[in-house]
Amino acid sequence: MRMAILIGTLLFVAIATANSEPNRSIRSAWPNLDWSTSVVPTDEIISSGVRRDGIPPVYAPKTEEADSAGIPGSEPVISLIVNGEARAYPLRYMTVHEIVNDVVGGAPVLVTYCPLCNAAIDFERRVEGKMTAFGVSGLLRKSDLIMWDHATESLWQQFEGRAIVGQLAGQALRRLPSRLESFEEYRRRHPSGLVLAPPTENFPYGMNPYVGYDRLHQRPFLYRGDLPRKVPPMQRVVIVSGKAWSLDQVAEAREIVDGRVRLSVTHEQNSALHREKIVTGRRVAGVVVERRGEDGVWRDTPHDVTFAFVFHAFHPDGEWKF
Repeated sequence: MRMAILIGTLLFVAIATANSEPNRSIRSAWPNLDWSTSVVPTDEIISSGVRRDGIPPVYAPKTEEADSAGIPGSEPVISLIVNGEARAYPLRYMTVHEIVNDVVGGAPVLVTYCPLCNAAIDFERRVEGKMTAFGVSGLLRKSDLIMWDHATESLWQQFEGRAIVGQLAGQALRRLPSRLESFEEYRRRHPSGLVLAPPTENFPYGMNPYVGYDRLHQRPFLYRGDLPRKVPPMQRVVIVSGKAWSLDQVAEAREIVDGRVRLSVTHEQNSALHREKIVTGRRVAGVVVERRGEDGVWRDTPHDVTFAFVFHAFHPDGEWKF
């Protein structure tokens, strides 16, 4: 029921914002925010139709052992290892909550997922050296989630990990390497790893509120801006250091080495943005991205598995490798 209401609200706002001036209502909803301190044009920020934390972030997460989690093996999870401790965040939960404020391996972490961009990104949850919590602002820019921090109420662009409006505008969070992989692959790599437990009891997790969203030729939802000309906007790409490879290209090659960066396909997982039930979504390649250190060892490195329009929007001068 909540999922259906959310979809209906978003569809209404998608039509309404085309003929309105969203900044006026947005500014009134954030009376403590200094809008004059901004590093992006504020007219690029629009409302999703959901109030602050109307998409409920997880502030007090609980975990459970992988064997008792009951997650289908092919479903995707965001996996994170900090100080030797492994944690998985199933997209069946992240699609609903988008943000989890957690502590892993003794370190404060911020786990985020923007369904409209298929962007699963993790950060160290510290601002100016102090731990703080982050919420879902209900605002979007370039179809990407905008977060807000509890310390200053500054607005943060999820895809960049950068504060874009408010007291901390221009500051950035430290990104953490993570993977978007199947639950089965996570369990194989970390048999004793923990998993985020269902944040809300009796909620129909496992459903996709954005059915068919990852079709290759549709326009991104609530997106304002131009689109790539030679690449379908919803084509999945792998982004590393300002370069983008198509997911299909990596899957066909099985391994691509570009200097000190290696992209390889290890398994398949469900698309979380295809069918009504995530577990029935079409299979897409699971990619591992590593960087070779000076010692010759390959280690996980920050990267993005997202859509082509996202690369075009946030890396306008980036290099297309396909």
